[in-house]
Amino acid sequence: MRPWTRPPPSPPRGTRCPPAPHWRHHEAVTSAHDLHARGVHAAYRGRHREARRLLERARSEAGQGGTGGSDLEARIAASLAYVLSETGEHDTAMQLCREALADDRIEDSTRGTLHSQLGLLFMLRGETSAAMDEFDQALRLLDVPATSARVHLNRGNVHLQRKHLSAARSDFELSFAAYREAGDEYGAAKAVHNLGYTHFLAGDLVAALRDLGTAYPAFEAEGPVMTAMADQDRAEVLMAAGLREEGAAALAASADAYGRRRLYQRRGEAELALARSLVLSDPDRARGSARDALRRFRRTGARAWEVRADATLLSAEIESGGSGPALARRGSVLADELAGQGLRWEAALARLDAARVHVRRGDLEQARADLRGVGALGQAPLAVRLLDRDLRADLAAVGGRGANALQHLRAGLTDLHAWQSSFGSLDLQTGVAGHGTRLGVRGLALAVESRRPAVLFEWSERARMLASRVQPVRAPEDPALVADLTELREIAAAREGGRRTSPEREAELRQRVRERAWQHRGSGEVADPVTLDELRSAITDDTALVAYVVTAAAAVALVVTSTGTTWVDLGHRDELDALLGGLLPDLDMAATDLPDAMGAFVRAELAHRLELLAGLLVAPVLDAVGDRRVVLTPSGVLSGVPWTLLPGYVGRPVTLAQSATAWLARRTTPLRTGSAGFVAGPRVARAEDEVVAAAKEWREARVLLAGDATAAAVSELAGSVDVLHVAAHGRHSAENAMFAGLQLVDGPWFGYDIDRLRRVPDVVLLSACEVGRSTVRWGEELIGMTTAWLHAGARCVIASPAAINDQAAYGVLVAVHERLAAGLDPAAALAESVPAVAVDAPPVPLVCFG
Repeated sequence: MRPWTRPPPSPPRGTRCPPAPHWRHHEAVTSAHDLHARGVHAAYRGRHREARRLLERARSEAGQGGTGGSDLEARIAASLAYVLSETGEHDTAMQLCREALADDRIEDSTRGTLHSQLGLLFMLRGETSAAMDEFDQALRLLDVPATSARVHLNRGNVHLQRKHLSAARSDFELSFAAYREAGDEYGAAKAVHNLGYTHFLAGDLVAALRDLGTAYPAFEAEGPVMTAMADQDRAEVLMAAGLREEGAAALAASADAYGRRRLYQRRGEAELALARSLVLSDPDRARGSARDALRRFRRTGARAWEVRADATLLSAEIESGGSGPALARRGSVLADELAGQGLRWEAALARLDAARVHVRRGDLEQARADLRGVGALGQAPLAVRLLDRDLRADLAAVGGRGANALQHLRAGLTDLHAWQSSFGSLDLQTGVAGHGTRLGVRGLALAVESRRPAVLFEWSERARMLASRVQPVRAPEDPALVADLTELREIAAAREGGRRTSPEREAELRQRVRERAWQHRGSGEVADPVTLDELRSAITDDTALVAYVVTAAAAVALVVTSTGTTWVDLGHRDELDALLGGLLPDLDMAATDLPDAMGAFVRAELAHRLELLAGLLVAPVLDAVGDRRVVLTPSGVLSGVPWTLLPGYVGRPVTLAQSATAWLARRTTPLRTGSAGFVAGPRVARAEDEVVAAAKEWREARVLLAGDATAAAVSELAGSVDVLHVAAHGRHSAENAMFAGLQLVDGPWFGYDIDRLRRVPDVVLLSACEVGRSTVRWGEELIGMTTAWLHAGARCVIASPAAINDQAAYGVLVAVHERLAAGLDPAAALAESVPAVAVDAPPVPLVCFG
């Protein structure tokens, strides 16, 4: 990620602001003063053609007034130089400033302004050493808060380019204080924005979003250029948080906004930011964006920026599989140029890229030499450290040192977890988990190759625990969040009732809820994964844990019991993918009320698919499992499998666990099942019959029906019972699974509402379509309503990953409650209640998550 190295005239980062006019009260130049002030105002707000016209007139007026060589003319030249540089006439801009500096009649304050403007021009070109020299000279000559504030703002930007974050933070804080002293709240907002971007580069996304959000209203009213600048930085934060599509769209929009105003340098920087953000996830698109940026910088003559764009293009080409020797040579040359610019971490990435090529070509000694040139990375950004660990693991593995490779991968994931634990939001924890996917995938592949059960189990746990290892915290009550969720419910209820609603307002509220939740601080605590020996000593004789591991090429199962561990090869990945492809549509169709003949055909097809899937996943492990109950920890690709319907697992207690570590942790206290609460949502056939009948199985039960089933009432009920059953329409949200919801009388009850509960039930039953479904984010990390409940502290959640037939659910769930109330645990109660798939009745794909 690169900092905002190109501040706008008065942008969020404010680093390109032209100097304010220096007023001198001479009647002869009143017109020139006025034109200068108007020109600065136009440039300040991104209206560069208007600014150039006004400033050229001001310069002409000042010269005609007999003030050639005056401070006013020099200041006009400085302002005009900025506008010329922004619109592509960089050399002319530099010459204007130098000519003005050559006049020994100007005052020190004006000379300081000119040095500041030269520093800005150098900074915009990426020439950080020259920029720093000019800013330092400017600060020695300036003592007015308003002008020194701008210099500190711009010098802080140079530190950002160099990733000298402590120095950047100091400059931005000085800038903020000086702007406040001068009474310039707009300038102070720019300093706050820059501090937010500094937090982002330091990995503190929570503080970054807070500061960027605080500053944004100051720029929103200042026109499209300022808004584009603010949106560009925010987009980079979103992409770091795992919201790749949202971030990429915002960066593309910023680039377009610059292009429409012929701000080619800034457009190139936005395109470069997009390319950098996409290198790992979409290298082909990153190549196109990097090439576009490279063309812009060549057009503007910004050689320093050309080097950065070329380095990003190189990364994308290598990520796409490039292995030619010219790529390695190019990486070394670019690394030297980037180091010459003072861009240490960008230089390190270029050397890592060169080393990657050498590893692919089998030149391991040269790869090791490249890595020695990278130097110590203890203070490097997390992305650089993770790439370094991945490369070193690759190098070790190719050299036959698998154990050493896994050490590097563990160290990388440890760094990632330390970062993740600073976030309290489940959404954010799972989003940033994507930064560790590459390491987790490589670790799984190496573990499968090792043929060692202990190693496979370790990496089965590590790969699926990229977020669940973080110890959750209770977020403080947030009235603004409550108000936004309430309004979202009102919008959804209005739409459900056929009334017109505002999609724009709904989108705004969703984003606000999401980002408010992000701002909750995490625990800073990370749980260590259990070892295979620890699991075997803790597991009971009647239980088998089956860890399903799916890599790019193979599927493997590890069966762990109190008496031993069995490795089972399940076959090639392609066979599994073919069976999974149409599974969820088949389940959804089989749940509908179809004519008898069609229904029988659809369910027969589903039964056949499930038999084939069981033949691949279940039959091979049954000898090792025996007659035990099973706990499953499947890879993310298996998240939609209805395990209770697979032959071999039908009628057997099955628990789908996030990880063995999480499953063991949930067993440390007795399961609470003393009281039960029931909710019937609107417009669900037999919902009221279902919950009333199920409630009769309990000695102590509370029931919410019809108009009583509001979000507030359900939240209160959930916080006061041990077992909660909700029969309602449900929807999974792939866009943001924390917005998965259960439809209540006043609108949806979201995953975010679960996060707000002070106490949660131990057992949750969701008689609703899809809410057991999870989105797989960046690999193995799952998020959905079931995950939200488990993260909040529930012991187990019974839900369906697919549509569920109301009539079929009625019979099964009443039977489950009969058994729960009699003392059976949830998995056993479900096993005794769910029938095998039959052609004459809809399937009930309920699964026990826990």
